Amino acid sequence: MSRPRLPRPRLVRVSGRSMEPTLHEGDVLLALWGARVEAGDVAVVRLPNDSWGRPRPLSVKRVTGTDPGDPTRWWLDSDNPREGVTSFDVGSIAEEDVVAVVRARLRPRPRRVGGRHTPAR
Repeated sequence: MSRPRLPRPRLVRVSGRSMEPTLHEGDVLLALWGARVEAGDVAVVRLPNDSWGRPRPLSVKRVTGTDPGDPTRWWLDSDNPREGVTSFDVGSIAEEDVVAVVRARLRPRPRRVGGRHTPAR
């Protein structure tokens, strides 16, 4: 009988403004690859290919909950309503496309990341 895989820690650097005011360009995050995601978590996700079929880079997004039409999939949002790709643009994503859960910001000032956030729309 094999043991379940433990989440693996990795560092992630934020690029872009889609998660402001929670996270900013250049912030260094501690993410757990393979961790279980829950609604409200900030996560590293694999978004669907762009409209030309090109893969997008891994992204940091807010997991707001399950897709109302398919509870096996996750709905994503940005904390900054004026920036970034969200599920309103690309639809929900499969569980396997949530590759890591962000647990903390290490730089510039360490603090825990997660919990619910309601962006001002």
